Amino acid sequence: MSEHRYRLAVIIASTRERRFAPVIANWFTRHAESHTHIDVDVVDLDTIRPYELRHGSEEFESYAKRIDEADAFVVITPEYNHSFPAPLKHAIDLLHPQWQAKPVGFVSYGGISGGLRAVEQLRLVFAELHATTVRETVSLPFAGNLFDDAGRLHDPTPVAQAADALLHQLTWWAVALREARTTRPYGA
Repeated sequence: MSEHRYRLAVIIASTRERRFAPVIANWFTRHAESHTHIDVDVVDLDTIRPYELRHGSEEFESYAKRIDEADAFVVITPEYNHSFPAPLKHAIDLLHPQWQAKPVGFVSYGGISGGLRAVEQLRLVFAELHATTVRETVSLPFAGNLFDDAGRLHDPTPVAQAADALLHQLTWWAVALREARTTRPYGA
């Protein structure tokens, strides 16, 4: 499996005060790290502060390098008013070639829709950047009810199965697209 090892950037989209995102991100990150062929890099937009990034600054270059070095992405996003958070859009728009020809998966949460309306809009954004979104997702409706106070899922099996399906698809695309970019650099 070592030839199929790859770097997965897990992007935490929510920056709101008292956000639930860290609970989901901690669970998903632990789950992804149990797949020994995946190296996880957690990119928390609350720490990155995309609105404060300035081209040429050390912080900007560090963020750009992390995105560039990733072979694949999982965006953990809430749904706010039928969409995704504004800081996520800004963080995506700051870069362009770093996203190209790389796969993107989604873990979403929200009310009854489980964040799927945010995911549908993100698919359009990433398509414009020449990224490939995978079909499988992890959707968590009323996520606060799914976890206990220690951040453990009450019933982990269906969510773990969805995460495994997502990671399986992401792995195929990550390895295939990395090989393709190595053989023939992508030009949009």
